[in-house]
Amino acid sequence: MARIYNFSAGPSMLPEEVLKTAAAEMLEYGTTGQSVMEMSHRSKEYQAIIDEAEANLREIMNIPENYKVLFLQGGASTQFAMVPMNLMTKNKKADYIITGQWAKKAYKEAARYGNARAVASSEDKTFSYIPEITSDMLDPEADYVHICMNNTIYGTKWQTLPETGNVPLVADISSCILSEPIDVSKFGVLYAGAQKNVAPAGLTIVIIREDLIGNAMDITPTMLNYQTHADNGSMFNTPPCYTIYIAGLVFKWIKSIGGLSEMKKINEKKAQMIYDFLDHSALFKGTVVPEARSLMNIPFVTGDTELDAKFVAEAKKAGFVNLKGHRSVGGMRASVYNAMPVEGVYKLVEFMKKFEEENK
Repeated sequence: MARIYNFSAGPSMLPEEVLKTAAAEMLEYGTTGQSVMEMSHRSKEYQAIIDEAEANLREIMNIPENYKVLFLQGGASTQFAMVPMNLMTKNKKADYIITGQWAKKAYKEAARYGNARAVASSEDKTFSYIPEITSDMLDPEADYVHICMNNTIYGTKWQTLPETGNVPLVADISSCILSEPIDVSKFGVLYAGAQKNVAPAGLTIVIIREDLIGNAMDITPTMLNYQTHADNGSMFNTPPCYTIYIAGLVFKWIKSIGGLSEMKKINEKKAQMIYDFLDHSALFKGTVVPEARSLMNIPFVTGDTELDAKFVAEAKKAGFVNLKGHRSVGGMRASVYNAMPVEGVYKLVEFMKKFEEENK
């Protein structure tokens, strides 16, 4: 069996240890005589799985006791509506900082339910930087401030959070969750689709401060009310059972390597290998200003669309797949999520060096 190096922006690679455990437990989990895929979500066996998953996530992220962890469905895109429906209820306005396609979509969705305001945007330079935000730019009466922490398509990341005072900060962390330590107490809500760093597609994780629960708009559907899921331990309806099980295995894997501080060191090493090469390459160049570079998503170009296409094609033949960049940026993008081994990044850089030599 020859496994490729998958640089997809999502769904992405999973740790081999996790896949091997899941394979070994496919026909029978423990001594239950059944697969997790077949297990009733109301059974004591499955309750133990989801309870352990939540406990381990709380431990590795150091989630305070006054925050609820919800395992939901619908992807981060459903959160674009859930956030305003549940939070934009006091003054009916919210501030959004537009740093990419997903932040822009979140803003447009929120504008359907109240006075969503675009405070700043980096669209003028194809979202290649993070706008500088000062406290006077933000509305102290906003119900929340929304950011996308890491911008998957454009390869930018918030290095310093905006100062929002008493206004809750809400962040989409889909493409950077579990990549490094994060101070959960600085946020009112964190949400993430699981298919990049946590598990297969189908699970959405929401971490929400308890005082922000229970204030949903009257029009909010039952399934889009955080209260519904908080009151029922994410079991109001059938949750994405198997994806939660895989997420639980990933949480254990992160614990086994030393937690998020060690995960960050590994991710910094991987990203730096690529950035160091790009900064000294005569052929390739990065598209993001250095001070806003992401650890997870690294876009780069040659400046020649035909040469970009040639690189992507030859890379695929060499076992490096899903390197084609998003159409709004062009070129290439290497997504180096947690499960991408250092070896994979090293081999990619060696391939890039070889390609550069052959295409001078």
